[in-house]
Amino acid sequence: MSAEVGAALEVTVERWWRYLTPGPAQLATGLACLGVGMQRGRLPTVGPRTLDHWVAVVITGGRGWYESPDGVRHPVSAPAVLWLRPGEPHHYAPDPEGWSESFVDFTGPGLAGYAELGLLPPLRLTPLTAAEPVQRVVARIASACRRGGPLVDVESSAGVHELLVELRRHRADVDRAGEPVLEVLRRDACLPLSIEQHARRAGLTVAELRRAVRSVGVAGPKEYLLTVRLNEAKQLLAAGELPVAAVARRVGYQDPAYFTRIFTRRVGVAPSAWRAGQYRGDGQLCEVGRAEPAGEPTGPYGPGRASAETGRATG
Repeated sequence: MSAEVGAALEVTVERWWRYLTPGPAQLATGLACLGVGMQRGRLPTVGPRTLDHWVAVVITGGRGWYESPDGVRHPVSAPAVLWLRPGEPHHYAPDPEGWSESFVDFTGPGLAGYAELGLLPPLRLTPLTAAEPVQRVVARIASACRRGGPLVDVESSAGVHELLVELRRHRADVDRAGEPVLEVLRRDACLPLSIEQHARRAGLTVAELRRAVRSVGVAGPKEYLLTVRLNEAKQLLAAGELPVAAVARRVGYQDPAYFTRIFTRRVGVAPSAWRAGQYRGDGQLCEVGRAEPAGEPTGPYGPGRASAETGRATG
C-alpha cells in the first residue's frame, strides 16, 4: 500500500473499540458484554465469517448491504441494526461512500430468555425509528470500558441489557397497535374475565389479541394478565390490610384457594407466607402467623365491587 493510499484511509476511516473477557461469575448472571466499538467511513467488507457469540451492529448513518445465509443481498439504510447470530455466517459492507456504525458483542445463557421476551428478534436486519437513544446506551457501555476497573464487566453487561431494551423499543417493523392493547389488558386485568371476554372488550378476536400482544414482545395475554394480577396482589399483601381471600377477589379470583395455588406456583411461597416476610406500609415487619384483620374496607375496591364479581377468573 502506498503512503498516499494509507493517508487517505486514515482520513476516511475512524475506529475505536475495546474487548472484554468476562469471568465465570459474570457469565453465570446470564448476560455478559464481550466488547464495544464505534467506527465510520469507508469501512471494509465484513465476512463471510461466523462468530460464536451475538453482535448488534447499529447502523447510524449511510447505506450498504447485508447478505443473508441463503446468498441474497438486502439493502441496509440507517438507522437499522444487523443481528449477527452465533454459528450463522454473515457478510455485509457499506456503500463506497461509507457509513457510521456502533457494535456491541455479547453472550450468556440468559439470551434464550431475551429471545422469548422479543428482545432478540428472529430477523437478521431490523430498521429502527431512531438511533440517538440507542447511541446513548452504546456510549455508556464504551465509557464503562474506558474506565475499566473491577466493575467493568457488571457495568458493561448492564448496558447490554439496556441496549436490547432500547433496540426493541425503537424497532420500526413491529406492530405498534399491540401497545394500546396492552394498556386495555392492564386496565381490566383484575376483572374476572376470560381471554375471550378480554378480546371482545378490546374489539378483537382471540387470535388477533394474541398476535397484538406477541408483536410487542410479550409471551401472550394470559402471561401478561397473570403478571399484572400478581404484581397487584403483592402490593395489597405488603400493605397488610386485607385477608388473603379479599386480596384474591381484588385481583380477579373469586376462589381464594385457586388464587393461592396460582400465587404459590409462580412466586414460590403462599400469599400469607410471602406477606409475612415483607414490610408493611408503616415500616414494621409482618410477624409470621399473625392473625389477618377481619373484613375488608369500603371504597372503590371494597365489598361493593367484590360482590358484583362472581365466578372464577379464567384469564
